[in-house]
Amino acid sequence: MIYYFSLQAVALFAGAVLCLLGIAGLTAPNLVRTNLARFPRSRLAGVIILAIDLIWSFWLVSTMEMGEFSAFRRPFLIALPIGFLLTIRFVEEFLAVRALGILTLLAAEPLLEAAFFRYEASRLALTVFAYTLIVLGLTWVTLPYKLRDQINWFIKSTPRWRGLNVFSFVYGAALVALAFFSY
Repeated sequence: MIYYFSLQAVALFAGAVLCLLGIAGLTAPNLVRTNLARFPRSRLAGVIILAIDLIWSFWLVSTMEMGEFSAFRRPFLIALPIGFLLTIRFVEEFLAVRALGILTLLAAEPLLEAAFFRYEASRLALTVFAYTLIVLGLTWVTLPYKLRDQINWFIKSTPRWRGLNVFSFVYGAALVALAFFSY
């Protein structure tokens, strides 16, 4: 195990994040829509999120058990900052989207690990969310224009926008409720 988070703590955190995103989208729709439309091409957001990815990845590589690959720990620790700098230097298109995709891939692992070997059927609510993050993360890293298209599709129509944010809030509230009453 890499992370030692309980299922309750992970569900509470993921639910709180989803609730906050849903509330932000419902209470300040124009501000959030405007900023979200600019996000895919935002260089500053890309560098900040990529720095978070670097720190998280560096911590993972330096602390996790690598078994027979432990001889590669030092080269990985050297390659991570070099890759970070090269990415900032040469990836100009959709850096924020690619960095967000990497972040979602990193974030999915603690969710799945917390639900591993748990027998409650309610753990599947968190597992479905984790696999959704994985699919979205892989899509955004390999096809970053898809996030731009997804954002444009959701912000074009008010009912779609409200539906997305209501779904986010309800799913987050369900995860928080499961954290308190089921896990």
